[in-house]
Amino acid sequence: MAVYTQVSAEALGDFLARFDHGSLLSAKGIAEGVQNSNYLVDTTADRFILTLYEERTSTDDLPFFLAMLDHLADDGNPVPRALPDRDGAAIQQLAGRSACLIEFLTGVSVSHPTPAQARAAGAALGQLHESLAGFTQTRANPLGADTWRPFLERCGRDIDTISPGLFDRTEAALTAVLAEWPRDLPMAAIHSDLFPDNVLMLGDRVTGVIDFYFACTDIRAYDLAVMHTSWAFDGDGTTYDPAIGKALIDGYASRFPLSEAERAALPILARGACLRFLLTRAWDWLNTPADALVTRKDPLAYWRRLETYLKDDLFA
Repeated sequence: MAVYTQVSAEALGDFLARFDHGSLLSAKGIAEGVQNSNYLVDTTADRFILTLYEERTSTDDLPFFLAMLDHLADDGNPVPRALPDRDGAAIQQLAGRSACLIEFLTGVSVSHPTPAQARAAGAALGQLHESLAGFTQTRANPLGADTWRPFLERCGRDIDTISPGLFDRTEAALTAVLAEWPRDLPMAAIHSDLFPDNVLMLGDRVTGVIDFYFACTDIRAYDLAVMHTSWAFDGDGTTYDPAIGKALIDGYASRFPLSEAERAALPILARGACLRFLLTRAWDWLNTPADALVTRKDPLAYWRRLETYLKDDLFA
């Protein structure tokens, strides 16, 4: 989540008038994340999230995201639906952007998860995958493995301003990962971005899974690998917690069993996930507008993770 597009109180009040969800009391921009503009909105009726979709989210993809959320919610998963206006339309226009008014879910994201919380979060991902086995819509992954080399080339040698020699090191790691990338594992709709800040919890209980705007069709086990890279390390990627890593895998498998082939592929999938987030963070680091209310994330935190995966089999 982030804020790139500013919305006036008057425009937001007019927007809310399309719904039966009260009148505006307050709105506050949410700085976390990098994809879209988000506001926490309080009305006389309830609390909501307002999302304005920026250039990196195609309006053409919104029906896929919203259908996926409706499917998951109908199957009992704790995900937020986009709310329709009085005419039944969920996708709106506001401040020159497509926009949705979204259910607010209670809970907090944890920055230092315990093994019990990690197990619950892994189980929540397993529950999502169990539900999505019956979801038939598809969306190609715009940040899938086939896009990583072009992404590095777009960053170019400017990436060396982040760390000297980073371009050559990343290119070598990318060549190695793509040579081993699995092409025969089960594909499915996945979240593909299930970081701790996209899971809401109360104690050890998951109360919400949010921010589905990277959702796509890709290797199902890749979703778990992404989660492993984000949950099992500290923020700067220097320290791995094996108890957290094991709890994630065990929690997931308690709801959705992993095949032997999927387990065997987790190390290479995790290395690929490290490169994906290294590259997108590097691009954002180099190109985020100076006046955007957004928290840039350290690309090198994912290089450090990659080095750990290269050194040890963390899934043994």
